[in-house]
Amino acid sequence: MIKFIGVEYLLDVRNEVLREGRLKPEECIFPTDKIEGAFHLGYYVDDELVCIASFHPQSYAEFQGTAYQLRGMATIEKYRGQGYGNQLVNFAIVYLRGQKANYVWCNARKKAVRFYINLGFEIVSDEFDVPGIGPHYVMYVKIQ
Repeated sequence: MIKFIGVEYLLDVRNEVLREGRLKPEECIFPTDKIEGAFHLGYYVDDELVCIASFHPQSYAEFQGTAYQLRGMATIEKYRGQGYGNQLVNFAIVYLRGQKANYVWCNARKKAVRFYINLGFEIVSDEFDVPGIGPHYVMYVKIQ
């Protein structure tokens, strides 16, 4: 089941998956987590939070229209490959279409590029490195 959740509920998953447990959960808060228009989604299997994603209003480069950046997409390892992330992003796209957003973009880890391509995203940047995390690409999907 997909739910809108508060940022405090997803910090443990962010830390476990995206920071390999190296930080305290409160150190996994992004500066954009609580800006106006930001929202967070969680996919629950029974009562366990297994997949998360955060979205906030943010345009990218010269792209025109209302935009949201997807950040902090993460699925607990034992639940990967079961479609939860796909369902979560598709839910967000439908929701954002209803909010009149024109596109969603993200800084995708190189190992996640195939996941985003399968959702309709395309690469719109050269590869770049995020220090301490690794290679990324900017990816984009037009939603209306």
